Amino acid sequence: MRITVVGSINLDFVASAPKLPDDGETVTGATLARHPGGKGANMALAAQRLGAEICMIGRVGRDGMAEEAMALLLADDVDVGGVIADADAATGVALIAVDPSGENQIVVAAGANHRVFPEQLPARIEGPLVLQLELPIETVEAAVGRATDFVCVNLAPAQPVSDQLLRRADLIVVNETEAAFYGDLIHHGGGRVVVTRGAAGATMYQRGVEMAWATPPQVTAIDATGAGDCFVGAITVALLEGMEPQAALTFACAAGAISATRAGAQPAMPTRDEVDAILVA
Repeated sequence: MRITVVGSINLDFVASAPKLPDDGETVTGATLARHPGGKGANMALAAQRLGAEICMIGRVGRDGMAEEAMALLLADDVDVGGVIADADAATGVALIAVDPSGENQIVVAAGANHRVFPEQLPARIEGPLVLQLELPIETVEAAVGRATDFVCVNLAPAQPVSDQLLRRADLIVVNETEAAFYGDLIHHGGGRVVVTRGAAGATMYQRGVEMAWATPPQVTAIDATGAGDCFVGAITVALLEGMEPQAALTFACAAGAISATRAGAQPAMPTRDEVDAILVA
């Protein structure tokens, strides 16, 4: 199964702190780590580790951070032939604060990700396609328009998109906040819609009618960064493998739960064996 992911590639700077700051508050006593991230790259690595063959399309800077940002994609044999190194922009960066329970606050400086223009895309995108909204919207819309197969769109971060995109998507994934932003619009197409609710699980709908729901296994979360991206990669792989909605949701919830038990986004992405093991435990 070969899947194209058009999306963001970042280097994450993660500060693990005793608590998340309130407005205007300075919190000390944190420890700092650097991990590869970006919603697109996170989804790509998650799907690759779960058994898919991934082609990544994106953009990084021609700087010292690019190598770190790409390290795990390269180590896991993701095809990065569609990733351009841009001499005129910095590699995207995410500044992430994480508390001991795994909750986080994130600020993103998109850098080169905002220079992934439609001209970088192939004229036709063969095979399944996965997207999110950390690229220019015109690029996301163009990619959907050039897709010839299954299209999954994670509508995050939430922002206005065309009705054509919403109707074309075979699978839309949103969390509760994003679902509230879009309202009934996400249910107007014929595709499936999944709403994730963190530790409370996820529900799949079609034309607004509930099809299935699942909850994740109980785990001790230490960092939820990237867990939603892991879920998107997992649900895409599961559905493309032909799993029924209930089984696909259960599989994706398990993958996301495992990722929340580890620090960082991409380093936390589980393997297929790990997900299968927790499902039979």
